[in-house]
Amino acid sequence: MLIKNVRIENSEHESDIRIEKGIICEIGEHLEPFQGEERIEGQGGLVLPPFADCHVHLDTCLSLDAAGPNLSGTLFEGIRVWSEYRKQIDKEEVKERALRTLRMYRKKGVQYIRSHVDVSDNLTAFEALLELKEKVKDEVEIQLVAFPQDGVMTSEKVRRNLEEAVSMGADAVGGVPHLELTREYGEKSIQYIMELAQKYDCLVDLHCDEIDDEQSKFLEVLAAKAYETGMGEKVSASHTTAMHSYNNAYCSKLFRLLSMSGINIIANPLVNVNLQGRFDTYPKRRGMTRVKELLENGVNVSMGHDDIYDPFYPLGNGDMTEVLLMGLHLCHMMGYPELNDSYRIITCNGAKTLNIKEKDYGIAVGKPASFNIFKEGSFFEVLRSREGVQYSLRKGRIIDRK
Repeated sequence: MLIKNVRIENSEHESDIRIEKGIICEIGEHLEPFQGEERIEGQGGLVLPPFADCHVHLDTCLSLDAAGPNLSGTLFEGIRVWSEYRKQIDKEEVKERALRTLRMYRKKGVQYIRSHVDVSDNLTAFEALLELKEKVKDEVEIQLVAFPQDGVMTSEKVRRNLEEAVSMGADAVGGVPHLELTREYGEKSIQYIMELAQKYDCLVDLHCDEIDDEQSKFLEVLAAKAYETGMGEKVSASHTTAMHSYNNAYCSKLFRLLSMSGINIIANPLVNVNLQGRFDTYPKRRGMTRVKELLENGVNVSMGHDDIYDPFYPLGNGDMTEVLLMGLHLCHMMGYPELNDSYRIITCNGAKTLNIKEKDYGIAVGKPASFNIFKEGSFFEVLRSREGVQYSLRKGRIIDRK
């Protein structure tokens, strides 16, 4: 296959990309098509690596009708509604909803997804998604996080379920230290999770400080453990919205620790701008971690959709550019260079968060031919026009086209 006249990652110059056996074998200008070679005319459009959604809950996606509404729109009502519904959850129903969600993602150019899966009550949803992960691997790479929604230290049953899910093949161990019963239990849960991840040689991704409380500081505990163990790049902290309540002096210290540790931060703008600030009158906090400042301090930041049409968030369609746009608005990242280069947050930064090997991601000779083609010539114009992906290729095969 030959892709003609495209701009690779905001390049000012047009290039051609030749693909053989699913691998990019040549990049250059004015490449001549071979006889019978399939050809796509890019017409100066942008080519980017596939989008990565680094934080979603596939087990809850599209469950709003069945689970029932969240009338207040708050996090704690969402947890209550979901906790009731999960007791009767059905494996085939989880697969069906997740598969519909993945079809939405495919149309939006998302080929990498990290999904947290609630294992507090039972492993039904985890088993369902483990089976689905294998079934769809040719179109999307899914990482599963064993997620104890109720907290690790709440019961022995939760800890048993968590370890069983990890032993079955979870890619990462999850947790939620700020919702443990006490601060001491929160710290203890982080220690437990890190030890479990080391035992099974897997990644770590915690819902961390997703609260407006400026005293919630489990991120520093997680980062210190990541630094001490050398696990750094294998560890992620999702949400970290309490950071919008920390004072600047503390953040200065925290940024240094985060940079030293190599930890990843995952922001979820669509959901957190809705869920946070619920105890405020005015002024109301924005519900976002400090994306701009984290990036400026050398911390890897990626983003996630978090929820799609479920008790935690009633909207969503799998569009990572929509997620990114909300984050850019909330974080005052609206300068032209910031907008144009922001694709990195939902592409290469996401790949780094997911611990994807460098040889397996990106647009270069010798790498898999997995990328998205847009009509527009720059990412700034992609964000402005909102026309979406024209072609999505995975390992040299067109998996979706507009």
